[in-house]
Amino acid sequence: MSYTDHGGDRRHRRRNRPASISAMFLYLTFHSIITLVGASIHDYQNETFIRRANSFFFHGGSEGLYASKPIEFNHSLDNFPTGKSFIRFESINFRRTKESAAKASSMQQKTGLVEAIIIKVRDRNNIGGVYLNSDAICCTPELAKEGSCKLGEVIIRENPDEPNGPKRLQTFFEGQNEETNMVIQTVDINSTGMYYLYFMFCDPELKDTLISGRTVWRNPDGYLPGKMMPLMTFYGLMSLAYLFLGLVWFLWFVKYWKDVIQLHYHITAVIGLGMCEMALWYFEYANFNSTGSRPMVITVWAVTFTAVKKTVSRLLLLVVSMGYGVVRPTLGGLTSKVLLLGVVYFVASEALELVEHLGNINDFSGKTRLFLVLPVALLDACFILWIFSSLSKTLEKLQIRKSTGKLELYRKFTNSLAVTVLLSVLWIGYELYFNASDPLGELWRRAWAIPAFWILLAYALLIVICILWAPSRNPTRYSYSEETGDDFDEEAVAVVGSGVKMSGEMSTMLERKDRKASSTSLATDHHVFGVIEDLEEDKRE
Repeated sequence: MSYTDHGGDRRHRRRNRPASISAMFLYLTFHSIITLVGASIHDYQNETFIRRANSFFFHGGSEGLYASKPIEFNHSLDNFPTGKSFIRFESINFRRTKESAAKASSMQQKTGLVEAIIIKVRDRNNIGGVYLNSDAICCTPELAKEGSCKLGEVIIRENPDEPNGPKRLQTFFEGQNEETNMVIQTVDINSTGMYYLYFMFCDPELKDTLISGRTVWRNPDGYLPGKMMPLMTFYGLMSLAYLFLGLVWFLWFVKYWKDVIQLHYHITAVIGLGMCEMALWYFEYANFNSTGSRPMVITVWAVTFTAVKKTVSRLLLLVVSMGYGVVRPTLGGLTSKVLLLGVVYFVASEALELVEHLGNINDFSGKTRLFLVLPVALLDACFILWIFSSLSKTLEKLQIRKSTGKLELYRKFTNSLAVTVLLSVLWIGYELYFNASDPLGELWRRAWAIPAFWILLAYALLIVICILWAPSRNPTRYSYSEETGDDFDEEAVAVVGSGVKMSGEMSTMLERKDRKASSTSLATDHHVFGVIEDLEEDKRE
């Protein structure tokens, strides 16, 4: 096999260069985790190799794998063993260029080498020349003369005492053949860890070689990647949690169905969407775990329900903050703006979710994903600013009207929302710290908690809203009352006195004008007129 050692490969050992090997591994890792893996069956379709130092590499996948359990045979027709963890190479094909094949000798049996390297993150220093104080990845003539490695191969430190160390699988081109196939084989995983697979070659003559085929990664309990395995259980539990909340809300809804307001229907919709969302994600993960590939139809439905639920939840918070159904009967001219923000957020969220859950490992670059994340982040910021701005106006309006009961209700809601925002900021800080302190994915067994927190936080906030706005026999404590102009609550009645009736006698505009003319009868409660003016302003919006 021909091999050329370029001058840029750094022939001499240098004690200050081992760090460059770690930098190389970090580069490969960041290149691989920019997007999420779409399946435990990794497909390669004429992928190219990337040059790094004096080697060429292609990232074949990375997943957290648990160690194999004692093998048990199931009772299916294929009698496939369960409890076994492995990486299987299937139909892997390498194709070099015609020019590269023409330069090879037809008399030689081996005229090109491609290696498959399986390595755990903790063993990353055993690949390349780190332990030889060299920044080379492939063996150089100098290192070969010393007997440290074989020329043309990736440098790997073999440890007889560590059978689960880096594994090397070699595939050779023969004669002037343009293609070669990797032997179908399975590598058992007997040690838990984050595993990376790289296809690499050292011969510059093999430049522009393409790879196609697939590898199958399996955990003891199924094909679901290790860091996603706890999420399947989590989604199952959250489905039950939403089901329980839905049953309690439904019973309360039916009990006081004559007194429900429009806002209660919106809350019911959010609960129903959350229930469907969690159930769909559970079935999506269960199907993924059993087949090794994401079920396209279920995944699209789950992603869509997630986007719809996130949009409706934010709109619910916004309209509640605006006092919809409490201090104003409609949103007036703001309706179109609220709906426009909801539609834009749904489109942006749907696009981001589809990319994250349907994209394969090399489908999207970091810039593409960042382009989709930024709009969602900006729209979330718009929601937060609008929500708290509306809450401030609603609280101010309730203070002016001296609606003590509703004011106390909104103060509790504001405090709950403030705690939610505070927890969100703290968790975002933790996420940044987690990602910065674990760039290689060594903490993959705890990664599931990152998305799980947001789901739990949204569920907790929904429970708070259900408690504060629960249906009751006295809906006037938080609902808008058109007959009384929404300002004659229980406290106002006490101030005016028992002689003033707050029912049908004051339901018409004519009688309201009469009340304005009768200044003596309402002199002790002059703030009523300010509230009536606010009411007319709300109706004009």
